[in-house]
Amino acid sequence: MQPGKRLATFQEADLYVVLTTAFCAGRTALDILDQTLAAGVKLVQMREKELGGRALFELAQEFRQRTLAAGALLIIDDRLDIALAAAADGVHLGQEDLPVGAARAIAPELIIGASTHSLEEALAAEAAGASYVNIGPIFATQTKPTATPLGPEALGRIAPRLRIPWTTMGGITAANIGQVVAQGARHPAVMSAVTAAAAPQAAALELRRIIQAGR
Repeated sequence: MQPGKRLATFQEADLYVVLTTAFCAGRTALDILDQTLAAGVKLVQMREKELGGRALFELAQEFRQRTLAAGALLIIDDRLDIALAAAADGVHLGQEDLPVGAARAIAPELIIGASTHSLEEALAAEAAGASYVNIGPIFATQTKPTATPLGPEALGRIAPRLRIPWTTMGGITAANIGQVVAQGARHPAVMSAVTAAAAPQAAALELRRIIQAGR
C-alpha cells in the first residue's frame, strides 16, 4: 500500500486482528488470516515470537500477498527488519524492542505502533514518533498472564491526552468489547476472540458490528 494511504486506511479500519499460530486452535495462521480478511478486516498484525528469521520472513511474504489482495494493512510485531524486507505497512514495538525513535529514523514511511501500559509510556511513544499507541492490557489475557489489567476506565484517562491514533488490547471479547468502544476505542485489537473461535470469520464480523454500532 502506498505510504500516503496507510494512515488513512488505519483511521478507517475498525477491528484490529493479531494473528499468532499458537492461538489458532490447531489451524494455521494463514487459514485464520484468510477468514479474517473475508470478514472485511483491514488491519492485521503478524505476531510470531517463536519463529526464526527465515521462517518469519517467508510467512510475512505470504501475509503480505494476501493482505495486499484484500486491501488490508499488514503490521509486523517486533521485527522492523522483517517488516521492511516483506514490504509490510508497519511494525509494532514493545517496551523492550527497538526504540520508536530509532525505528522512525530507519523507516520514516512505515506505520510504527508502540505497546504502552500507562499515560507516561503513551506520551513518550507519541513524542518519539509513533504513528499509534496501543493501550493495555485492558482485561486479563493469556498472552500476558502476569500483567495487571488496566481496566477499560484507563482509556478515559489516557486517550484524551493523545494526539495520535490509539488501539487497545488485552482480553477483549464479544462479551466485553462494548466497554472499550464506550470509552472511545475505534480500533480494538483482539487475538483469540477471532483466532481461537470455532468460526473465525463470523466472530470477526460480530466484533466489527459491535464496533461500528458504537461509533
